[in-house]
Amino acid sequence: MNKRTLLSALCLTLSFSHFAQADETIKVWSWDIAADALKKLTPAFEKQHPGVKVEVIDMGPQQIYDQALAGCSAGGINLPDVLTLENQAAERYWHSFPNCFSTLNEFGIEEYRDQFASFKWSELQKGDNIYAMPWDSGPVVLFYRRDMYEKAGIKADDIKTWDDYIAAGEKMKSAYNGQVKMALTNHATGDNWFSMMAGQNGCSYFKNEGSEVQITINQPGCVDALTTLSKMVQNDLLGNGDWDGKLQGLRANKAATAMYGGWFEGSIRDFMPEQSGKWGVQLMPASKPGGVRASNNGGSALAIPNNSKHKKLAYEFMTFALTNKDNQIEMLKGGLIPSYLPATKDSYVHSDQPYWGGQKVWELMLNTLDDIPVVASTPYSVEAKDIYIFTQGKVLSGEYPDAQKALDKAAEQISKATGLKIAK
Repeated sequence: MNKRTLLSALCLTLSFSHFAQADETIKVWSWDIAADALKKLTPAFEKQHPGVKVEVIDMGPQQIYDQALAGCSAGGINLPDVLTLENQAAERYWHSFPNCFSTLNEFGIEEYRDQFASFKWSELQKGDNIYAMPWDSGPVVLFYRRDMYEKAGIKADDIKTWDDYIAAGEKMKSAYNGQVKMALTNHATGDNWFSMMAGQNGCSYFKNEGSEVQITINQPGCVDALTTLSKMVQNDLLGNGDWDGKLQGLRANKAATAMYGGWFEGSIRDFMPEQSGKWGVQLMPASKPGGVRASNNGGSALAIPNNSKHKKLAYEFMTFALTNKDNQIEMLKGGLIPSYLPATKDSYVHSDQPYWGGQKVWELMLNTLDDIPVVASTPYSVEAKDIYIFTQGKVLSGEYPDAQKALDKAAEQISKATGLKIAK
């Protein structure tokens, strides 16, 4: 083949390649600030992939879950090329519809295993099959009012355990005549605080024992969490509040702290701009001296439905978004905390944040990623959560004074509901 013939063939190949890509559109389902973050990345990705378009569709999480369940139930139809799933909701898909999503092993996702916080992977795989790539995380911290601590004579550095937190709560009650709670929680209708506190103890509703799922809600780490939570409620240190109620209460100076995943930073800053400089961030208290002061609350991942016609491109888009340090830092500025470890070395992470009194809040939060215990989330979490919340209500009201006996009974009820064994 002479040079002219070779050049003509090469031009024809390139022309065909461009033509083949011209109609390729990757559809992505996501929500809220996550959808906004992905939309901001699409121009750069499209520039790298001429002829490819990325369409990010902003939907509510429940809408995504409903349509994903319907699509998977119908054999994988009417699904996008990429969709966002919260870690805690992901495992039911791999369990109930193992063929609905692509295993990312075929694309070589193992090369990124050590680049993400280890706790993120447990809910994104079944056996050796990895079904999603980690995205953001929710390292738990305690947000606190500097001015309220000062009035009550509380030093943030002195709060190292939950006993210390309870002692600080008594000071807060005294300083404000009981008008300011230590925190507002959803303990009347939810398991948020219990899950975070049990998580730091390495305990959850279940654990995976080989290929078998076992019930662990009555294990020591969970019992300790409920016992401590009950003590705080009995001492009148916690007030009740749903999501809106908590934000309104914090704004109205009704509580001195809030415990959440680090993403709550944006909620405080956006909803209470007038309180700039009054807030600080500290590690969550440990269950015992020298104990773990880290847990996770929230976070999501990206997955590729098996019926996607653009799986390779979809995977390239995922890696472009999630394994690029600069992209992750831009997302962090928008409120999405990375689980991608190289991003934790960026200078922005170690910079002073004006709203927080010049504190390096991202550094504090992201330094906990490697300390977050791995806990299991399973397809049975919905049943277990309902039973637990009912039990929690009885413990917090004093009807069950012994958290161990209460959780033993809850474990039996979960076993009857799911058919699973209770771990020894």
